[in-house]
Amino acid sequence: MKFFIVFFFVSMLAFNLGVSLPIPEKPTFLSFKESFSTLFGDQNLRPLDANGNSVRISLTKSTGSGFKSRSLYNSNFFSASIKLPPNNTAGVVVAFYTTNADVFKSNHDEIDFEFLWNVPGQEWIVQTNLFGNGNMQRGREERYKLGFDPTQDFHSYSILWNKNWIVFYVDDVPIRQLQRVDAMGGDYPSKPMSLYSTIWDGSDWATAGGKHKINFGFAPFNADFSKFVIPGNGCSTDQIQQCQDNANVQKFVADFNGLKGDELSKMEDFRKKHMTYSYCHDRRRYPSALPECIQVKG
Repeated sequence: MKFFIVFFFVSMLAFNLGVSLPIPEKPTFLSFKESFSTLFGDQNLRPLDANGNSVRISLTKSTGSGFKSRSLYNSNFFSASIKLPPNNTAGVVVAFYTTNADVFKSNHDEIDFEFLWNVPGQEWIVQTNLFGNGNMQRGREERYKLGFDPTQDFHSYSILWNKNWIVFYVDDVPIRQLQRVDAMGGDYPSKPMSLYSTIWDGSDWATAGGKHKINFGFAPFNADFSKFVIPGNGCSTDQIQQCQDNANVQKFVADFNGLKGDELSKMEDFRKKHMTYSYCHDRRRYPSALPECIQVKG
């Protein structure tokens, strides 16, 4: 009862001051074993703790690996803490993303975090992207340097998605916001999606356009995951309590109507310091900017 009163007061204060809460308050973390299943590379996926709350996926010369959520979800907040592989990881791709490609074969939706590793001495690159109805030719990629070493410790990466907004977060700091505009049509992701993560060989394109290939002498390449958050629609029977516990997260997503105040300033500051590419500024690729780009800042 005490938590409810505090949360209600903070929510009303944020509303009245015209600011937004940074992320949902106190989410419940899900068990990997109950919430996910192996996608491929069974031999390269293993739990990191006895309770099954953390998992490691690996890339070796023989195969990568990956997992997916057991359920599809509508507008939602997806999050995980991730520690990325160290050393020479040029050509390695770790992806944390939502998609429905297994259900909608020819017109799937997707929202991506892609971690594109680099040669020693160079910063790691994070790419975000989204598309709807299989329109991959109209990619909406942005790339950033993080300003920290993501291989030394766990950092949280989150995606907020509702019918009008998509926001990407790193360590609770918003780094990108996109508002749906009518002119986007089916390009905006709108169909239920599952949450995925994979590690794989992206030598053909991931580092300097494919200039640097994977050196498997540094394998296995390991990516560790913990603190999963997937509340809301699509809860399976063994997740009901967790979904009830995360009711505040569902409300946050449903009520979200764009970053404001301090959160908007944080995003603009991050983008000014760390963004290295945005499709909205790429006139060679898009001589006429895509319709939502007029709202992009940074």
